[in-house]
Amino acid sequence: MKSILTLLVFFNLIAHANETDLTAFLIPPTSYKQTPETLEKAFPDNKSKRYFAWLNEEKTRAIFKRNRGGRSINLTILDGRIPIDEMILDFKDGRYEGSTVSIFNRGDGSKMSTTQFTERTTEISDTLSEILQKRPRERKANKTKGVLTNGLVWKSPRGMAALEYNVEAPKKLEFVRLRVGSYLNKNGIYVAAMDDRSQATIRKSEFKKNVVKEGSDVYIDNIPMVDQGSKGYCVVASIQRLFEYYGISCDMHQLAEIAGSKPDTGTSSIETNRQLGAIDYLFKTRYDCLAIKQGNGFNEIKDQKYVGKELSTDKIENEIVKSIDKGIPLLWSLTVGKYPEVPALHEQTSGGHMRLIIGYNLEERRLYFSDSWGAGHALKHMSLDDALKATNGFFLLTPTIN
Repeated sequence: MKSILTLLVFFNLIAHANETDLTAFLIPPTSYKQTPETLEKAFPDNKSKRYFAWLNEEKTRAIFKRNRGGRSINLTILDGRIPIDEMILDFKDGRYEGSTVSIFNRGDGSKMSTTQFTERTTEISDTLSEILQKRPRERKANKTKGVLTNGLVWKSPRGMAALEYNVEAPKKLEFVRLRVGSYLNKNGIYVAAMDDRSQATIRKSEFKKNVVKEGSDVYIDNIPMVDQGSKGYCVVASIQRLFEYYGISCDMHQLAEIAGSKPDTGTSSIETNRQLGAIDYLFKTRYDCLAIKQGNGFNEIKDQKYVGKELSTDKIENEIVKSIDKGIPLLWSLTVGKYPEVPALHEQTSGGHMRLIIGYNLEERRLYFSDSWGAGHALKHMSLDDALKATNGFFLLTPTIN
């Protein structure tokens, strides 16, 4: 077992001895000293995002991925003893907020045996118990409270952590996730991860504060960014972003397991409706399908069947405006690649997709949206009329707790 002193020594060697071991950015107290600047200094040769990428322009969220752009790097924690698929680092006001580690997820194609599951979770548990000077409490899944994972939770004056995995693990392993957070915030995903009830930790009244008005432009700011990578996880990645915005702790890998999403397939309107309907009540959220494309028009949908009279585009536009003005993004299912947008899409990008609608400009007939593709995709726009023609469906997923 490594002592705190050993970890401190290890931090001084991170950029030289083992560039891909991320213990110093995960385990207290060294993790609490991290800033965006120390992260960049630890990887001075991070050319072409070889090791990590910033997920937003503000440099408040960074991601390390085992597989990136056809290249594979050996990511580990605990001085090389635990291989991982992905790690996300969050900063707030220039200070370390927390880390989320995907130790295993089926979407990234890694392997983990039952023996490895036991050995690795035990190693993590023992290390955290020593560092935080507290034994964990076991937390079992409880659907009535929205807790859908088994695992361990630590809360001590030194920090907080949650090690989670799907209920069927290790017999049927879907994901293993570790969150370690500081006490920088009183709400948000790191606080929510330690709770025994899964629901929004940010009040609805707070969302309106994120609405930015610049001339005739109106858009929602401060929506967390994720990168779905090459996986066909646009629906669950978009939901993860919404959930994090609401302060609900759940990532796309867990959502994929709940909704039955597949990493190698696209997204149809009916499949989107099914996935959202399978998720909402579990997290104390309400799902509404505002409109879905049928022929050349839009209709309401219920029980996965088209019903009701055709909805006017004026009504749909009013619903978009009303939601954005409340600080609530919409989930937008569409066919990409048919109409121009700013910035322009890569020429090979086409087909069914899900985005977040985050703003509008009625005077200039413009729609603002965001893709779950990392930095550079947070705020984009296209003609509102083209957007309506490309649309397959509009959906809302909102907290039921005020």
